[in-house]
Order: sequence, then structure tokens, then C-alpha cells
Amino acid sequence: MSLGEVMLRFDPGEDRIATTRSFRVWEGGGEYNVARGLRRCFGMRSAIVTALVDNPVGRLVEDLMLQGGVDITQVLWRDYDGIGLEARNGIYFLERGFGARGALGSMDRGHTAISQLKPGDIDWGRLFGQAGSRWFHTGGVFCALSETTPLVAREAMQAAKRHGAIVSYDCNYRPSLWKARGGRLAATRVNRELAPYVDVLFGHEGDLSLELGEHSSGPPSHTPESYAAMADRVMQAHPNFRVMATATRRPRTANRNDWGGYAFANGQLYVGRAMEDLEIFDRVGGGDSFASGLIYGLLSGQDVPYALQCGIAHGALAMTTPGDSSFATLAEVERLMAGAGAGVQR
Repeated sequence: MSLGEVMLRFDPGEDRIATTRSFRVWEGGGEYNVARGLRRCFGMRSAIVTALVDNPVGRLVEDLMLQGGVDITQVLWRDYDGIGLEARNGIYFLERGFGARGALGSMDRGHTAISQLKPGDIDWGRLFGQAGSRWFHTGGVFCALSETTPLVAREAMQAAKRHGAIVSYDCNYRPSLWKARGGRLAATRVNRELAPYVDVLFGHEGDLSLELGEHSSGPPSHTPESYAAMADRVMQAHPNFRVMATATRRPRTANRNDWGGYAFANGQLYVGRAMEDLEIFDRVGGGDSFASGLIYGLLSGQDVPYALQCGIAHGALAMTTPGDSSFATLAEVERLMAGAGAGVQR
């Protein structure tokens, strides 16, 4: 079960936002993408808890989510006032970039329905008690939406822990979302308040140290050794963390990246098999697909190395197709994990 905002993405394809005359639309959102990947690629039942305004845009997002297969019975529908003054649905525009021109996004998500959620709006005890969810996921994007969303996240985490569910959290710091609320320091404060309820933490080196208020001797070097030192320090400060994991990305160009991942558990660092010079079609959602692959591995009883490599492979495949979400199959993920090439399958 994921908690987060689901937006409508406008994709100009090969064109630029400012010059295109047509867009393709997708649904997307950091926490939602994880639930969708678990359902569509890995065949696990998943649900999204979110809020939408009941107008044609909201119903379009609903229709897209129905195609994604995620259970949407926990969507809270808010009345539409005719102009979006009281609440609205989030939209965003994103061009993919190519070569030396990086991807470019433009958000329009202020005063959305989900940003107005408050503690008590959702009966988490009923959801976890009746639905029997084994895993709960949310992240820093949701918590950045308003002053009340971190309180909702904490309420949900506490209910998840009472009912024996594993809790994962993706730090996912977005400067644009935190700018009006205190920036990095505000995000750090929220993350530290939520840390006691987290079992599995996602986030890249540097962000994890800074966002959890830990101190390092210098800037992150993004090496396995520096990640291990950081993770060991963070886990000593937060002994409830069972696993820490991150995807690693080094852009050569907008459409060629080095891609891999690390995980840290039981005092040991695991380094996934990296993919050098990976060709990227649409980079958005790669980290979310990494998270869903790792969660699938752990939920299915596999060890950390398997889960890590599953996340790396799923993230890589997700970036070969348009949109935020994965169109990969489990068989394709397993083939890539086994080192299969990109030859035609007949």
C-alpha cells in the first residue's frame, strides 16, 4: 500500500514543452509508481491511498490508474468548485531531453486535494487491519506537499507498525517542493521525526546523510566505500533500519547513463552489477522502479543481493519506455538479471 500524490503528466514526446502542439498523457507520482510497478511487473496486489478532485481531469487520472491495475478503492474524492479554488488535481509537464540537453520538468501542483489531507481523514487501522497489507510505502515527495502531510505519513506508519507491516520511505528530496517551507533543514526535521517508524530506507548518498541530519567528514564521493561508511553511521543512529538502498546514476548525456545500485544490511554492503552507458528513453521513474524491484525481492523471500539486482534491472527496463511507470515484465527483469543481451526474442 502506497501513500502519495498521483498527477497527470503531459509528455511532448520528441518536442519541447514550449514549442509542441500536442502532448501524450500519463499518470505518475513517486509513491504511486512503486505500487504500480509491483502490480504490473511483479504481479503483486497493491493499492494507492491518494486524493483527487472529482472533475474530468481527476477521472482521467482514475482511468489511467485502472489500466495500471492498482487498487484505487482508497482514493478520496473531493468536490469540485468549478474553478479549482478550493482544491485541484496536480499536473506536470516533462520533456525527456537528448544528448547535451537535459530533461526539463514544469510542475503545476499547488493546492492539490492530497496536500490538504489531515490526520483522521483516513481510517488506517481499518485499512491495515482488514486489508492485511504486508508493506507500506511513502516518501519525501508526499511529505513536502504541505504542513499536514508529514503528520498523515506518521499516522499511517504508526498504524502499519501496529499491524505488523514493513514500512519503507524514500527520502526523495525535491528543492522546488521544500523551497517555501524551509528547504533542506525542514526536510531533515521531517525525516528525522519519521525515521523511528522506517524499516527500509531509500535515498542516495549525500541526501541520506543530510536529510537525516547526520554529519560526514566531507562531501560524498559516491563510491561503494563512502556509501558503506555513511550507511553504517546512519544505521547506528537508527537501529530500526533493516535495509538501506539506493540506485546510482552517472549521466554521460541525457540519454546515456551509467546505472547501478547499493544496499546495506546487517553491517554489510552489497554492490549490484552496474550497467555502463545504459541507453535511456525516458529517465523519469527509474528510481521508483528500482524501489519496487527491491521491495518485490524482499517480499518474495529472496536475499538482499537478489532484491538489489532485481531493483537495478527493473529500473533499467523502466527507462527504456515512455512515461513514469514500468512496462516491463517479470520475465524481462529476470533475463536482464541473468545477463541476457538485447537480442530479439522469438
